[in-house]
Amino acid sequence: MNKTETPSEYSSYDRFLHENRIKINHYLNIVLLCFTAAGPAIAFGIYAGVFPDVGYMTCVNISMTLLLLSVVHFILMKFIPGSVATSVFALVALNLLLVYMFCSHVSIYLTWFLIPLLSLMFCDKKIYIFAIASNYIFMMIATWLAAPYYAAMQSRYATPLAFFVDRAGGFTIETLVMFVSGYALGRVSVRYMRELISNYRQIRQHEEQIQERMSILDSMAEIYDNVNLINFVDNTEMSLREDKLVPKQINMSVQTHTAMTRKLKDHVMPDQVEDFLNYTNLRTIRARLSHKKIISADFIDIVNGWFRAQYISVDSTIDGIPNVVIYTTRNIDEEKRREEHLIRISLTDELTRLFNRRCYEEDIAIYREKGLDPDFVLLSIDVNGLKTANDTKGHAAGDELIKGAADCLAASVGSHGKAYRTGGDEFLAIVHTDDPGAILDNIREKTEQWHGMYLDEISMSVGYAACRDHPGASIDDLEKAADASMYAEKERYYREKGLDRRKSGQ
Repeated sequence: MNKTETPSEYSSYDRFLHENRIKINHYLNIVLLCFTAAGPAIAFGIYAGVFPDVGYMTCVNISMTLLLLSVVHFILMKFIPGSVATSVFALVALNLLLVYMFCSHVSIYLTWFLIPLLSLMFCDKKIYIFAIASNYIFMMIATWLAAPYYAAMQSRYATPLAFFVDRAGGFTIETLVMFVSGYALGRVSVRYMRELISNYRQIRQHEEQIQERMSILDSMAEIYDNVNLINFVDNTEMSLREDKLVPKQINMSVQTHTAMTRKLKDHVMPDQVEDFLNYTNLRTIRARLSHKKIISADFIDIVNGWFRAQYISVDSTIDGIPNVVIYTTRNIDEEKRREEHLIRISLTDELTRLFNRRCYEEDIAIYREKGLDPDFVLLSIDVNGLKTANDTKGHAAGDELIKGAADCLAASVGSHGKAYRTGGDEFLAIVHTDDPGAILDNIREKTEQWHGMYLDEISMSVGYAACRDHPGASIDDLEKAADASMYAEKERYYREKGLDRRKSGQ
């Protein structure tokens, strides 16, 4: 393998050599089998007086030997069809035929150089060099063995050695010429063959890429509800969901949306139509997809729920501007439901089913950004006597107390706002009301009515801070004011009960 060849190219050419050897070996086996007819052909020549010094037994020997060699070669093809050894055997068999024919005075000089020519078909330098070398050796052996006969037949040769030297010199020159011309021809053939294989491999890879893309498109057509191929080079769109793929022209001078978009628009939630049309605007898609593989947006179908519209870049310019784009839509209503469920779980306290601290922080962040409404009220709530309930009646009673407090708080806040469990027995509530006192009365009323399995009563300390009462106050200021109000209420509760908070650990 040359230094400039890649492993894949070498592998492809090596595979070609193997497959080519199988084919040429097959043809050579046919040649060997056909040469068994040389015996009868020579016999006819003997009968016609062409070969006066050849006996009929020679014809029999030639046919039987070639039949045996062709059978052996056929067996080799069955077990090692692509082996170099199988190829070499066929070439040697042909050389043996020529040696026997020459020694039997059947001289066809051109046939000697047929074997190296045949070896060129293997496109293998080693096989060609072997064919030239072995052919030359067999030629010399045959010439030496037949020298006494041919020297005696021609008066210009005083001795067999003189005949051998004369013929050997001629054969040597002819072999050198054959070797050089054949080697040059072989190199040119191999170079063109490598180029053909490389081009073929590139064509196959391109076909595989196209096939892969088509498979992807077919798969996409199955996965998505709608699949459109938009070609910005020839300004066409084509639905891949239709049985017959027919490109439709897009007039970019007057048209801003595809036929698929215009069809979908009628099913989009009215308050999302404007956003949907902006997202699907043909004149801005290429800029928005520049140097990207995909963009997507979610919208609501008034019948089927949430769907996702995506633009996928298939082919782009050197500058990253998409030329061909796949436009798809897929129903994601079930996915959205699962997403909302997970979000709800992540924002909900497991024990009480109230919103948790994470939800509270996210909601507060919105108020920090947008500001507070005049009717904004923040409640701070703490359960009284939780530690005592845990110590005297167990944690089941403590959990019952926390859940009872959450139920009373949620029922009291109702549609006015949201209640949060932010700690063990700590709660916060955001409500919008002009009468926070009514909310507090509701909480006291609910707690007085409450009865549990382990405990008969529940008590909560509730403090609040209203935006109206603290003009210009921030969220943090209202939190501190609500906490201060709640702790004052808690102190009053323990005083009235005659309990020491420090000793009871409340």
